[in-house]
Amino acid sequence: MRVLRHKDIPSRLTWLLPALLLAATVPVHPAKALLRNPLPPQQNAAQSTSPLPQFQAAPSLPPPPAGYDFPHAQTLTYEADWRLLPAGTVTMHLEAAGPLQHVTITAATLGSISLLYRVNDRFESVFDRTTGCSQSLSKVTEEGRRRVNTDIRFDYLQHKQLLSEKNLVRGNAKQASGPLPACATDILSAIFYIASQPLNPGESFNFQLADALRVVNVALKSEARESIKVPAGLFNTIRVQPTADAGVTRNRGQIWLWYSDDPRHIPVQIKARLFWGTLTFRLTSIENK
Repeated sequence: MRVLRHKDIPSRLTWLLPALLLAATVPVHPAKALLRNPLPPQQNAAQSTSPLPQFQAAPSLPPPPAGYDFPHAQTLTYEADWRLLPAGTVTMHLEAAGPLQHVTITAATLGSISLLYRVNDRFESVFDRTTGCSQSLSKVTEEGRRRVNTDIRFDYLQHKQLLSEKNLVRGNAKQASGPLPACATDILSAIFYIASQPLNPGESFNFQLADALRVVNVALKSEARESIKVPAGLFNTIRVQPTADAGVTRNRGQIWLWYSDDPRHIPVQIKARLFWGTLTFRLTSIENK
């Protein structure tokens, strides 16, 4: 029987949102995921001569439909609760910069959860507005005493994910690389990449998700239309569920997203049901700035 430690709970609260499409594919704690599937040996990616692992063929990333326009400037704020207890706040900011789209997500614990284990994380990603292909991903992690800065660059010419990571507490650093297909989204950009696609109940599509120097094949199914009420108001939505390869998701949990049933496809609610409880993010405000 697994025992959940207090510090595991808030760590999952903020890590789960940007990793929402992987929430069903990882163990209870990210560190344990690395122990089970360690990263490639530390190396200077430019000097490495060892071949990268061959990544399995999968459907290419369907580009955003012609005419779809990502928000030029938009801020979405969410409240998070765990087992009906207030757990934290999450802010997502989107901003266009020429042909690129920038996504910034901040997450912080609140109240008693913060007293148990303080979390203040910041994630940033950049993707191509036309193709949906991710360009970079960075994470500034402050969880308890942990302070880690991580940068990942997606090099499509070399078909590599290039990682650079610094542990500010221990003072050490590492570099590593992993495989990359011709086009992939990342754990942050995926939230808004999904919004760019037609979401018709009963239909599904597949795409490639790059994270932690691996490539995951994700199936996204549009399940049903629902009317839901969140602090930001009453919304007509489309409920979707992402799942990864069946062999990976076993016994890991389930996750759903509710997008507004209009051309904007605003992410209104996100819910993850895992063995330690249900975590829910509800939209509290929308600002076009």
